[in-house]
Amino acid sequence: MRVAIAQLTSGSEPETNLRAVEELTRRAAGGGADVVVFPEASMCAFGNDLGAVVEPLDGPWATRVREVAGDLGIVVVVGMFTPGSGGRVKNTLLVTGPGVDTSYDKVHLFDAFGYRESDGVEPGTQPVTFEVDGVGIGLATCYDIRFPALFAANAARGAQLNIVCASWGAGEGKIDQWSLLARARALDSTTFLLACGQADPASSGIPAGGTAPTGVGHSTVVSPLGRVLLELGPEPALEFVEIDPREVASARCTLPVLANARTF
Repeated sequence: MRVAIAQLTSGSEPETNLRAVEELTRRAAGGGADVVVFPEASMCAFGNDLGAVVEPLDGPWATRVREVAGDLGIVVVVGMFTPGSGGRVKNTLLVTGPGVDTSYDKVHLFDAFGYRESDGVEPGTQPVTFEVDGVGIGLATCYDIRFPALFAANAARGAQLNIVCASWGAGEGKIDQWSLLARARALDSTTFLLACGQADPASSGIPAGGTAPTGVGHSTVVSPLGRVLLELGPEPALEFVEIDPREVASARCTLPVLANARTF
């Protein structure tokens, strides 16, 4: 499986962000990708009024992504915001393309480092996995990467690749934590781990402001035994990686942590 990682900087306008998603999806398809992965909050960057841009999964923003994915014959994974309850939104990953149409609502909300995502976002309640060409894929969003049980649950549901879409908050040591956590979750679940984050706005000359997590870049792909296969820098980029699911079976023979795990 050939996967494209689209590290971008989303802004406050969903239509502008949608055009960027369309263009990068076309480039990914042109590069032979079966799947293209975008960051969390690709629809609209954090730090804006998310309630003003929220749309349902059958709304115009998601519908256009479906059209592009269908026309190009590629599966798109992209972060957006959908309606929640009590005035809150849901932090949603839309997955759409040939033979696939599903979504995942972020389970673990980022109430940390001085930010309270739960003030405006309603949490999801369950893991989500899907298949592309027989390869099982699990989903996670940003802060989820700190919680190993979700990745093990995805693996138990058949995931050979775990995708994490993020808008990682900047700060001292945060890039190191991002890299460490990606490698750890790959090892925990003996899956490939693809972590796609928002680019660092400063790399595009956009000044930082407030406490909203707007991204640091450094998207990465890790093997089931924790080897870094690809790591991007802070700036926007589109890169490709090959995923061979046979490596997962081999890793699980060598390191059967899922089979050996005990519940306490």
